[in-house]
Amino acid sequence: MSTPQPPTVTGGRRALMLALATVGFAVNFWAWALLSPLAPKFKDALHLSSFQQALLVAVPVVVGSIGRIPVGALTDRYGGRIMFPLVSLTTIVPVLYVGLAGHTSLAGLLVGGFFLGIGGTAFAVGVPFVNNWFPPQRRGLAVGVFGAGMGGTAISALTTVKLVNAGSTATPFVVTSVVLALYALVSWLLLRDAPGRVVPAEPLARRLAATARLRITWQAAVLYAVAFGGYVAFSVYLPAYLKTAYGLTQADAANRMAGFVVLAVIMRPVGGWLSDRIPATRVLAVSLAVVAAGAVVQSFTPGLAPLGTIAFLSMAAALGAGSGATFALVAQRAPANMVGSVTGVVGAAGGLGGFVPPLVMGVVYEQYGSYAAGLAALVVVALGALLLTVTAVAHGTGTEQPAARRTRKTAHV
Repeated sequence: MSTPQPPTVTGGRRALMLALATVGFAVNFWAWALLSPLAPKFKDALHLSSFQQALLVAVPVVVGSIGRIPVGALTDRYGGRIMFPLVSLTTIVPVLYVGLAGHTSLAGLLVGGFFLGIGGTAFAVGVPFVNNWFPPQRRGLAVGVFGAGMGGTAISALTTVKLVNAGSTATPFVVTSVVLALYALVSWLLLRDAPGRVVPAEPLARRLAATARLRITWQAAVLYAVAFGGYVAFSVYLPAYLKTAYGLTQADAANRMAGFVVLAVIMRPVGGWLSDRIPATRVLAVSLAVVAAGAVVQSFTPGLAPLGTIAFLSMAAALGAGSGATFALVAQRAPANMVGSVTGVVGAAGGLGGFVPPLVMGVVYEQYGSYAAGLAALVVVALGALLLTVTAVAHGTGTEQPAARRTRKTAHV
């Protein structure tokens, strides 16, 4: 039996649901990103190569990305009220494993990192949950605010090394586990799915097949692979990059990565808000152009003060705004009862977009002693995504299924 819902939806109730979803996203992303700030420490302690270090931080990304596909479809079916507590509780297991036992070997870290990826699937729970609570004209901002929960990686960057120094390697993992358990309890007690939520009746496989036939699924997937994938790649690899390229200490590199993350987080709802007022494709086009320009500058490894810092922060702002605009586009064009499924595929693409660059950067540095080729590749990819945005994506308008549009209108009365 479904949970009883009030007959009307107030702004305060919408705000509460949005806040709870955003906190849940942040907490699970905090867990998802625990290995990145400690990667330099593990590299020294376990004598890892640059490629092994890159693999260590990339494994949770790829698992969390692929896992979004079934989790998004399951959220369409069962709702965020079930899926948020479930994902949070499940993530506690690998967090404790890594903190208490798995960190003593590369194999243990890779196994733990594999299952840490579960935390990354929380994104595919929150987007359809939030989307159902808000009317179409406010979804860009709402989903953008939810997306700011990706700042959980900043929490990890700012606290993980400090907690290890204050206690032991296990300390940040135990703290995160406690927070996950508290959130699972609170979300179970307070979260409610939106009144009138459209529950698909088709089997999972059929819904995923239908999702794959939508143009917006693959267009948004490509754009999110560049925008959010670029953000993830920088957030997990930037400490290693800054330590290697500029000789920064582990703590200084982690703090600078946190600054990158915070700016991207702030700009994500801004990108969604702008996309409620001007075409999302225009926001994406400007964002991708800024990313390409910043990558060109950074490929020459300029000094951090001020040119390198400006390049990195410009890319952070652009990647955040572009991520927000991409899901504003999904909210505008995906059928209402398929938002979770589309989010799963698009979110997977974004995560996978963050999986490949750290590996490429590790290999490039081992071969050439420079990161220039990896950053040049980012320039090419960003320009390709820009071309897609101003051509095929810009010429598509409206939801792709008229029946879904009618359903969406009635679901928010």
